[in-house]
Amino acid sequence: MAEEVIETNAKGFAKWTEKTWDYLTSEEFWSVILLASIKIIAIIIASYLVVFIGKRIISRVLSLRIKSPLGNSERRQQTIIKLLQSVLSYLVYFSAIVGILSAVNIQIAGLLAGAGIASVAIAFGAQSLVKDIITGFFIILEDQFGVGDYIRLNNAEGTVTEIGLRTTKILGITGEQYIIPNGQILDVVNFSVNNSKAIIDMQVGIDADIEKVEKLLTEYLKTLPAKYEELIDVPTFLGVQNVVGTEVTIRIVAETKPLEHYGIARIIRRDVKEILDKNGIPMAYPKMMLYDRGNKESGRNEA
Repeated sequence: MAEEVIETNAKGFAKWTEKTWDYLTSEEFWSVILLASIKIIAIIIASYLVVFIGKRIISRVLSLRIKSPLGNSERRQQTIIKLLQSVLSYLVYFSAIVGILSAVNIQIAGLLAGAGIASVAIAFGAQSLVKDIITGFFIILEDQFGVGDYIRLNNAEGTVTEIGLRTTKILGITGEQYIIPNGQILDVVNFSVNNSKAIIDMQVGIDADIEKVEKLLTEYLKTLPAKYEELIDVPTFLGVQNVVGTEVTIRIVAETKPLEHYGIARIIRRDVKEILDKNGIPMAYPKMMLYDRGNKESGRNEA
């Protein structure tokens, strides 16, 4: 009896193997494979072309709006361009996936019905995704920051390269890239909206003639706006900021275009140092006081 069952199973398996092999080597099977492959390749190529051309059109149209006299913010337009390009990519690629599944005879209706049944369970896990999308929408609507802005966001600091539906990308000053879900954005400091201020503190010796320093630097500062377009107005010499030991701290404040204060501060420090040196005004330097065993004080200056 057992031998008959084994023999029957072996014959059934051999018959199934033969049918399978006949189907795999048949003209009908390879016709289906060839047709499906052509459809898939066509869908991929068409999707790529639609995304490529669509992004170029979006960029061109909104770039023309930037140049038009409508008062649109360039940074805001760049943000919207990136967002629309991202939405276009999502829609086209999703449609391409649906088309590929249909090309290989997978019933989309069944998958959608199954997704509808599972939607309640998925909704609980998609709360963070919905939060990211809603937060990203309000970031763009309220113009909190845009592409090209230099910001500090949570623990990240750098230039915004992209604002998507779900994440914001920031390029750090040393090349690192931060990818932050929009729903996790808590504190934002935008350095690109208002003018910046360069605060330059320099130390001169306690014996320096402060009136002479003020006169020399005030005349120098008046010449800067004509040389550097980054400056909004003539920098201000505020005078003595602090006196500590043998050091007198003088302060200069310069208002610049956003994020230009670093470069202007370096230029002013360099020039002030040269002016003070040429006019014999001593810069502050460390001093060490030495005492002998007889408690007699002797002073020695050490650079």
